[in-house]
Amino acid sequence: MKILCEKKELVNAITIVSKAVPTRTTMTILECILIDAAAQKITLIANDTELGIQTSIQGTIEEKGMIAIDAGVFSGIVRKLPDETVSITASGERVTIVCGKAKFEIGGRDGREFTRLPELEKNNGINITEFTLRDIINKTIFSISDNDSNKLMTGELMELKQNVLKLVSLDGHRISIRKVELAGSYSDRRLVIPGKTLGEIAKILGGDMEKQVSVFFTDKHVLFEFDETVVVSRLIEGEYFRIDQMLSSDYETRITINRRELLDCIDRATLLIKEGDKKPIILSASEENLEIRISTAIGSMDENIEISMEGREIMIGFNPRFMIDALRAIDDEEIDIYFMNPKAPCFIRNAEESYNYVILPVNFTTV
Repeated sequence: MKILCEKKELVNAITIVSKAVPTRTTMTILECILIDAAAQKITLIANDTELGIQTSIQGTIEEKGMIAIDAGVFSGIVRKLPDETVSITASGERVTIVCGKAKFEIGGRDGREFTRLPELEKNNGINITEFTLRDIINKTIFSISDNDSNKLMTGELMELKQNVLKLVSLDGHRISIRKVELAGSYSDRRLVIPGKTLGEIAKILGGDMEKQVSVFFTDKHVLFEFDETVVVSRLIEGEYFRIDQMLSSDYETRITINRRELLDCIDRATLLIKEGDKKPIILSASEENLEIRISTAIGSMDENIEISMEGREIMIGFNPRFMIDALRAIDDEEIDIYFMNPKAPCFIRNAEESYNYVILPVNFTTV
Protein backbone atom coordinates (compact mmCIF):
# COMPACT_ATOMS: atom_id res chain seq x y z
CA MET A 1 0.00 0.00 0.00
CA LYS A 2 1.12 3.54 -0.72
CA ILE A 3 -0.94 6.69 -0.23
CA LEU A 4 -0.34 10.44 -0.35
CA CYS A 5 -2.45 12.96 1.57
CA GLU A 6 -2.18 16.34 3.25
CA LYS A 7 -1.17 16.39 6.92
CA LYS A 8 -4.15 18.57 7.88
CA GLU A 9 -6.63 16.10 6.37
CA LEU A 10 -4.88 13.19 8.04
CA VAL A 11 -4.80 14.82 11.48
CA ASN A 12 -8.50 15.64 11.27
CA ALA A 13 -9.37 12.06 10.30
CA ILE A 14 -7.22 10.62 13.10
CA THR A 15 -8.91 12.95 15.60
CA ILE A 16 -12.34 11.74 14.49
CA VAL A 17 -11.72 7.99 14.51
CA SER A 18 -9.53 7.99 17.63
CA LYS A 19 -12.71 8.52 19.66
CA ALA A 20 -13.50 4.85 19.03
CA VAL A 21 -10.09 3.50 20.09
CA PRO A 22 -10.47 1.69 23.44
CA THR A 23 -8.32 2.85 26.35
CA ARG A 24 -8.04 -0.70 27.69
CA THR A 25 -8.59 -3.93 25.78
CA THR A 26 -7.25 -7.47 25.64
CA MET A 27 -7.52 -7.34 21.82
CA THR A 28 -4.43 -5.37 20.81
CA ILE A 29 -5.61 -5.05 17.22
CA LEU A 30 -8.38 -2.74 18.48
CA GLU A 31 -5.72 -0.33 19.75
CA CYS A 32 -4.95 0.35 16.09
CA ILE A 33 -6.36 2.60 13.40
CA LEU A 34 -6.97 0.82 10.13
CA ILE A 35 -5.94 2.63 6.95
CA ASP A 36 -7.99 1.09 4.15
CA ALA A 37 -6.91 2.04 0.65
CA ALA A 38 -8.04 -1.18 -0.98
CA ALA A 39 -10.81 0.49 -2.99
CA GLN A 40 -11.24 3.99 -4.46
CA LYS A 41 -11.07 5.96 -1.20
CA ILE A 42 -8.63 6.40 1.64
CA THR A 43 -10.58 5.42 4.73
CA LEU A 44 -9.53 5.43 8.39
CA ILE A 45 -11.39 3.16 10.82
CA ALA A 46 -11.35 2.57 14.58
CA ASN A 47 -13.61 0.15 16.43
CA ASP A 48 -13.87 -0.89 20.08
CA THR A 49 -16.74 -3.33 19.18
CA GLU A 50 -19.27 -1.11 21.01
CA LEU A 51 -18.53 2.05 19.00
CA GLY A 52 -17.03 2.17 15.53
CA ILE A 53 -16.09 5.22 13.47
CA GLN A 54 -14.84 5.50 9.92
CA THR A 55 -14.07 8.57 7.86
CA SER A 56 -12.67 9.13 4.38
CA ILE A 57 -10.08 11.69 3.26
CA GLN A 58 -8.89 13.15 -0.01
CA GLY A 59 -5.60 11.85 -1.30
CA THR A 60 -3.84 9.74 -3.90
CA ILE A 61 -3.69 5.95 -3.82
CA GLU A 62 -0.50 4.93 -5.61
CA GLU A 63 -0.72 1.33 -4.49
CA LYS A 64 -3.86 -0.25 -3.07
CA GLY A 65 -3.86 -2.08 0.23
CA MET A 66 -4.53 -1.74 3.95
CA ILE A 67 -2.58 -1.61 7.19
CA ALA A 68 -3.40 -1.29 10.89
CA ILE A 69 -1.18 1.05 12.93
CA ASP A 70 -1.09 1.58 16.70
CA ALA A 71 -3.35 4.60 17.24
CA GLY A 72 -1.17 6.32 19.85
CA VAL A 73 2.04 5.98 17.85
CA PHE A 74 0.40 6.94 14.56
CA SER A 75 -1.36 9.97 16.01
CA GLY A 76 1.77 11.17 17.80
CA ILE A 77 3.91 10.97 14.67
CA VAL A 78 1.45 12.61 12.29
CA ARG A 79 0.73 15.55 14.61
CA LYS A 80 4.45 16.36 14.83
CA LEU A 81 5.02 16.29 11.07
CA PRO A 82 5.49 19.52 9.07
CA ASP A 83 2.40 20.89 7.29
CA GLU A 84 3.14 19.18 3.99
CA THR A 85 2.09 16.14 1.98
CA VAL A 86 2.42 12.88 3.91
CA SER A 87 3.43 9.63 2.23
CA ILE A 88 2.48 6.36 3.95
CA THR A 89 3.85 3.10 2.54
CA ALA A 90 3.16 -0.36 3.92
CA SER A 91 5.25 -3.37 2.93
CA GLY A 92 4.19 -6.46 4.80
CA GLU A 93 3.88 -5.24 8.38
CA ARG A 94 6.44 -2.44 8.06
CA VAL A 95 5.14 1.10 7.66
CA THR A 96 7.15 4.04 6.33
CA ILE A 97 5.85 7.56 6.93
CA VAL A 98 7.59 10.38 5.06
CA CYS A 99 6.81 14.09 5.23
CA GLY A 100 9.27 16.78 4.15
CA LYS A 101 12.65 15.74 5.54
CA ALA A 102 11.13 13.55 8.25
CA LYS A 103 11.03 9.78 7.83
CA PHE A 104 9.61 7.22 10.29
CA GLU A 105 9.66 3.45 10.04
CA ILE A 106 7.34 1.61 12.42
CA GLY A 107 5.61 -1.72 12.79
CA GLY A 108 2.06 -2.29 11.62
CA ARG A 109 -0.50 -5.10 11.70
CA ASP A 110 -2.19 -7.02 8.91
CA GLY A 111 -5.34 -5.05 8.08
CA ARG A 112 -7.28 -8.28 7.57
CA GLU A 113 -7.07 -8.92 11.34
CA PHE A 114 -8.99 -5.72 12.08
CA THR A 115 -12.63 -5.89 13.21
CA ARG A 116 -14.63 -3.98 10.62
CA LEU A 117 -17.77 -1.97 11.32
CA PRO A 118 -20.97 -4.02 11.08
CA GLU A 119 -22.83 -3.70 7.80
CA LEU A 120 -26.28 -2.27 8.53
CA GLU A 121 -29.24 -1.93 6.22
CA LYS A 122 -30.03 1.75 5.83
CA ASN A 123 -33.76 1.52 6.29
CA ASN A 124 -36.16 3.47 8.52
CA GLY A 125 -33.81 6.41 8.80
CA ILE A 126 -34.38 10.02 9.76
CA ASN A 127 -32.68 13.23 8.67
CA ILE A 128 -31.74 16.03 11.04
CA THR A 129 -29.38 18.98 10.69
CA GLU A 130 -25.91 18.82 12.24
CA PHE A 131 -26.72 21.90 14.33
CA THR A 132 -29.96 20.51 15.74
CA LEU A 133 -28.54 17.11 16.59
CA ARG A 134 -25.47 18.54 18.30
CA ASP A 135 -27.63 21.07 20.14
CA ILE A 136 -30.10 18.58 21.65
CA ILE A 137 -27.28 16.20 22.61
CA ASN A 138 -25.32 18.93 24.39
CA LYS A 139 -28.47 20.12 26.17
CA THR A 140 -29.33 16.72 27.64
CA ILE A 141 -26.17 14.64 27.96
CA PHE A 142 -24.99 16.24 31.20
CA SER A 143 -27.65 14.38 33.18
CA ILE A 144 -26.75 10.82 32.19
CA SER A 145 -25.32 8.69 34.98
CA ASP A 146 -21.64 7.79 35.14
CA ASN A 147 -22.45 4.80 37.34
CA ASP A 148 -22.57 1.51 35.46
CA SER A 149 -24.74 -0.13 38.11
CA ASN A 150 -27.77 0.84 36.00
CA LYS A 151 -26.72 0.60 32.37
CA LEU A 152 -29.85 2.31 31.05
CA MET A 153 -28.98 5.49 32.95
CA THR A 154 -25.62 5.69 31.12
CA GLY A 155 -27.50 6.20 27.86
CA GLU A 156 -30.16 8.48 26.43
CA LEU A 157 -33.61 7.57 25.24
CA MET A 158 -34.21 8.61 21.64
CA GLU A 159 -37.93 8.54 21.01
CA LEU A 160 -39.53 9.16 17.64
CA LYS A 161 -43.24 9.93 17.29
CA GLN A 162 -44.39 11.02 13.84
CA ASN A 163 -42.42 14.22 13.21
CA VAL A 164 -41.13 14.78 16.76
CA LEU A 165 -37.75 13.57 17.98
CA LYS A 166 -37.20 13.49 21.75
CA LEU A 167 -33.99 12.93 23.71
CA VAL A 168 -34.22 12.03 27.41
CA SER A 169 -31.49 11.51 30.01
CA LEU A 170 -31.63 10.96 33.76
CA ASP A 171 -29.30 10.05 36.60
CA GLY A 172 -31.70 9.50 39.51
CA HIS A 173 -31.54 13.12 40.68
CA ARG A 174 -32.71 14.97 37.56
CA ILE A 175 -34.23 14.48 34.12
CA SER A 176 -33.40 16.40 30.94
CA ILE A 177 -35.80 16.36 27.99
CA ARG A 178 -35.50 18.02 24.60
CA LYS A 179 -37.95 17.83 21.70
CA VAL A 180 -37.48 18.95 18.10
CA GLU A 181 -39.71 18.78 15.07
CA LEU A 182 -38.35 16.99 12.01
CA ALA A 183 -39.11 17.81 8.39
CA GLY A 184 -40.71 14.43 7.70
CA SER A 185 -43.02 12.05 9.54
CA TYR A 186 -41.70 8.70 10.74
CA SER A 187 -42.77 5.47 12.41
CA ASP A 188 -42.79 5.47 16.22
CA ARG A 189 -39.58 4.19 17.75
CA ARG A 190 -37.78 4.02 21.12
CA LEU A 191 -34.11 3.17 21.53
CA VAL A 192 -31.41 3.80 24.13
CA ILE A 193 -28.09 5.10 22.78
CA PRO A 194 -24.93 5.01 24.94
CA GLY A 195 -23.97 8.40 26.30
CA LYS A 196 -20.40 7.86 25.08
CA THR A 197 -21.65 7.52 21.50
CA LEU A 198 -23.72 10.70 21.63
CA GLY A 199 -20.95 12.61 23.37
CA GLU A 200 -18.42 11.70 20.70
CA ILE A 201 -20.85 12.52 17.89
CA ALA A 202 -21.48 15.96 19.40
CA LYS A 203 -17.71 16.57 19.37
CA ILE A 204 -17.33 15.48 15.74
CA LEU A 205 -20.30 17.37 14.30
CA GLY A 206 -19.49 20.76 12.84
CA GLY A 207 -22.83 22.30 13.79
CA ASP A 208 -23.75 23.40 10.27
CA MET A 209 -27.38 24.54 10.05
CA GLU A 210 -27.76 23.23 6.48
CA LYS A 211 -25.83 19.94 6.45
CA GLN A 212 -27.86 16.86 7.24
CA VAL A 213 -27.14 13.85 9.41
CA SER A 214 -28.83 10.59 8.45
CA VAL A 215 -29.67 8.29 11.35
CA PHE A 216 -30.56 4.64 10.78
CA PHE A 217 -31.76 2.08 13.32
CA THR A 218 -31.77 -1.68 13.75
CA ASP A 219 -32.77 -3.72 16.79
CA LYS A 220 -29.20 -3.69 18.12
CA HIS A 221 -27.40 -0.80 16.43
CA VAL A 222 -27.71 2.85 15.45
CA LEU A 223 -25.81 4.41 12.55
CA PHE A 224 -25.05 8.10 12.04
CA GLU A 225 -23.84 9.24 8.63
CA PHE A 226 -22.65 12.75 7.80
CA ASP A 227 -20.06 14.28 5.48
CA GLU A 228 -17.50 11.51 4.93
CA THR A 229 -18.00 9.97 8.36
CA VAL A 230 -19.96 6.95 9.58
CA VAL A 231 -20.51 6.18 13.28
CA VAL A 232 -21.98 2.83 14.29
CA SER A 233 -22.88 2.03 17.89
CA ARG A 234 -24.49 -0.79 19.78
CA LEU A 235 -27.69 0.14 21.57
CA ILE A 236 -28.26 -0.40 25.29
CA GLU A 237 -30.73 -3.23 25.72
CA GLY A 238 -33.69 -2.98 28.06
CA GLU A 239 -36.89 -1.01 28.57
CA TYR A 240 -36.19 2.63 29.36
CA PHE A 241 -37.91 4.28 32.30
CA ARG A 242 -41.48 5.49 31.78
CA ILE A 243 -40.64 9.17 31.95
CA ASP A 244 -44.20 10.36 31.39
CA GLN A 245 -45.19 8.91 34.77
CA MET A 246 -42.54 11.09 36.43
CA LEU A 247 -43.77 14.33 34.86
CA SER A 248 -46.60 16.42 36.21
CA SER A 249 -48.42 19.51 35.01
CA ASP A 250 -49.69 20.23 38.54
CA TYR A 251 -48.03 22.94 40.60
CA GLU A 252 -48.62 25.05 43.69
CA THR A 253 -46.14 27.80 42.78
CA ARG A 254 -44.89 29.16 39.49
CA ILE A 255 -42.20 31.81 39.17
CA THR A 256 -41.04 33.66 36.07
CA ILE A 257 -37.45 34.85 36.31
CA ASN A 258 -34.60 36.16 34.18
CA ARG A 259 -32.53 33.09 33.35
CA ARG A 260 -29.17 34.86 33.17
CA GLU A 261 -29.66 36.62 36.51
CA LEU A 262 -30.51 33.36 38.23
CA LEU A 263 -27.62 31.52 36.57
CA ASP A 264 -25.08 34.19 37.50
CA CYS A 265 -26.34 34.28 41.08
CA ILE A 266 -26.08 30.51 41.58
CA ASP A 267 -22.71 30.50 39.85
CA ARG A 268 -21.46 33.08 42.37
CA ALA A 269 -22.78 30.94 45.21
CA THR A 270 -20.61 28.01 44.13
CA LEU A 271 -17.50 30.05 44.97
CA LEU A 272 -18.22 29.13 48.59
CA ILE A 273 -18.40 25.39 47.95
CA LYS A 274 -15.34 23.19 48.30
CA GLU A 275 -14.92 20.24 45.95
CA GLY A 276 -16.89 17.32 47.31
CA ASP A 277 -19.03 19.55 49.54
CA LYS A 278 -22.77 18.91 49.17
CA LYS A 279 -24.13 22.16 50.53
CA PRO A 280 -27.41 23.11 48.83
CA ILE A 281 -28.59 26.48 47.65
CA ILE A 282 -31.85 27.53 49.29
CA LEU A 283 -34.48 29.31 47.19
CA SER A 284 -37.21 31.29 48.95
CA ALA A 285 -39.95 32.63 46.67
CA SER A 286 -42.37 35.24 47.95
CA GLU A 287 -44.48 37.80 46.10
CA GLU A 288 -42.10 39.57 43.66
CA ASN A 289 -38.82 38.34 45.11
CA LEU A 290 -36.66 35.22 45.00
CA GLU A 291 -34.02 35.00 47.71
CA ILE A 292 -31.04 32.74 47.04
CA ARG A 293 -28.95 31.73 50.05
CA ILE A 294 -26.03 29.45 50.75
CA SER A 295 -23.97 28.83 53.87
CA THR A 296 -20.79 26.74 53.94
CA ALA A 297 -17.61 26.40 56.00
CA ILE A 298 -16.07 29.10 53.78
CA GLY A 299 -18.82 31.67 54.29
CA SER A 300 -22.34 32.62 53.30
CA MET A 301 -24.11 34.50 50.52
CA ASP A 302 -27.55 36.05 50.24
CA GLU A 303 -28.95 37.59 47.06
CA ASN A 304 -32.37 38.67 45.81
CA ILE A 305 -33.83 38.63 42.29
CA GLU A 306 -37.10 40.16 41.09
CA ILE A 307 -39.66 37.63 39.88
CA SER A 308 -43.28 37.24 38.90
CA MET A 309 -44.99 34.66 41.07
CA GLU A 310 -48.24 32.74 40.96
CA GLY A 311 -49.33 30.62 43.91
CA ARG A 312 -48.04 30.30 47.42
CA GLU A 313 -44.66 31.04 48.97
CA ILE A 314 -42.09 28.25 49.04
CA MET A 315 -38.63 27.53 50.46
CA ILE A 316 -36.72 24.69 48.78
CA GLY A 317 -33.14 23.46 48.47
CA PHE A 318 -31.24 22.20 45.41
CA ASN A 319 -27.85 20.95 44.35
CA PRO A 320 -26.45 24.13 42.73
CA ARG A 321 -24.60 22.22 40.01
CA PHE A 322 -27.84 20.62 38.81
CA MET A 323 -29.52 24.01 38.57
CA ILE A 324 -26.54 25.50 36.70
CA ASP A 325 -26.45 22.65 34.17
CA ALA A 326 -30.14 23.10 33.37
CA LEU A 327 -30.00 26.89 33.15
CA ARG A 328 -26.99 26.80 30.82
CA ALA A 329 -28.87 24.45 28.51
CA ILE A 330 -31.72 26.96 28.01
CA ASP A 331 -31.58 29.86 25.57
CA ASP A 332 -34.73 31.73 26.65
CA GLU A 333 -34.26 35.11 28.32
CA GLU A 334 -37.04 34.42 30.81
CA ILE A 335 -37.98 31.02 32.19
CA ASP A 336 -40.83 29.52 34.20
CA ILE A 337 -40.06 27.28 37.17
CA TYR A 338 -42.86 25.18 38.66
CA PHE A 339 -42.91 23.89 42.27
CA MET A 340 -45.31 21.62 44.13
CA ASN A 341 -43.78 21.49 47.62
CA PRO A 342 -40.30 21.43 49.24
CA LYS A 343 -40.12 17.63 48.90
CA ALA A 344 -41.19 17.39 45.25
CA PRO A 345 -39.09 18.07 42.13
CA CYS A 346 -39.21 21.39 40.32
CA PHE A 347 -39.85 21.63 36.59
CA ILE A 348 -38.18 24.18 34.33
CA ARG A 349 -40.11 24.09 31.07
CA ASN A 350 -41.51 26.32 28.37
CA ALA A 351 -45.11 26.43 27.19
CA GLU A 352 -44.42 24.23 24.16
CA GLU A 353 -42.42 21.79 26.33
CA SER A 354 -39.65 21.71 23.75
CA TYR A 355 -37.50 21.52 26.86
CA ASN A 356 -38.27 20.20 30.32
CA TYR A 357 -35.68 19.97 33.10
CA VAL A 358 -36.72 18.16 36.25
CA ILE A 359 -34.59 18.53 39.39
CA LEU A 360 -35.14 16.76 42.69
CA PRO A 361 -34.78 18.92 45.81
CA VAL A 362 -32.40 18.18 48.68
CA ASN A 363 -32.98 18.40 52.41
CA PHE A 364 -31.53 21.34 54.33
CA THR A 365 -31.62 22.80 57.79
CA THR A 366 -32.32 26.43 58.53
CA VAL A 367 -30.42 28.30 61.23
